Amino acid sequence: MIPTQAWEDVQQLWDFQQLGHRPRPCSVAVGLGSHDLGVADTTAGLYHQGMAPLIVFTGATSRTTRERMPRGEAEHYRERAVELGVPERAVLVEPTARNTGENIRFTRALLAERHVTVTSVLLVSKPYEERRAYATARKLWPEVEWVCASTPMTLTDYVDSIGDARLVVDMLVGAQQRLMIYPRQGFMVEQETPDPIRAAYERLRDLGFTSRLVPESAESSTDVHASGERTGTSE
Repeated sequence: MIPTQAWEDVQQLWDFQQLGHRPRPCSVAVGLGSHDLGVADTTAGLYHQGMAPLIVFTGATSRTTRERMPRGEAEHYRERAVELGVPERAVLVEPTARNTGENIRFTRALLAERHVTVTSVLLVSKPYEERRAYATARKLWPEVEWVCASTPMTLTDYVDSIGDARLVVDMLVGAQQRLMIYPRQGFMVEQETPDPIRAAYERLRDLGFTSRLVPESAESSTDVHASGERTGTSE
């Protein structure tokens, strides 16, 4: 059981991750691979709304997804989008990225290889990783404008959809930790963490929601993650 006070802290972190960007037409939509197939659903929905003429799904597999998505996160996302009516010609797959930094860098390289002109990107992630994904993308590809999106859900509805409250809380705590430590390691742009958010994070950490935390030294950490344990860190 997760204590009531802990849920209040989780809600604070959840709200902080939501950037509140209004989706608008962009050069391309990029769906970040993860265990959450809802990212593919949301990306497909944005395509049908005319928000991007092209989709890139990016991601290999992780400890969280290797059984449920054996062909790779990006490929399963592609299949889901096609099921939802997105034309196959409108979807590119980047199947090798193993962290958020690679998601961005490899997608950029793929689009350059295909001679796609990019001035803006609609970046689709899990709801609790909007801010983290944005901070990474701004660092690694600052020349384009980033608009973040995720499935519009309450925390309660999201936990119910995943079916594993502990997993969601652990990952949310891990996402918040990265926001605080990765800028000084050069992986993200700096974003201010308000004192109440930092305090909520510390309380959840002290309660033992630590399975997705990473070492806080640059020497021990490898890269910025989106979709699970990849190259020495955790989702």
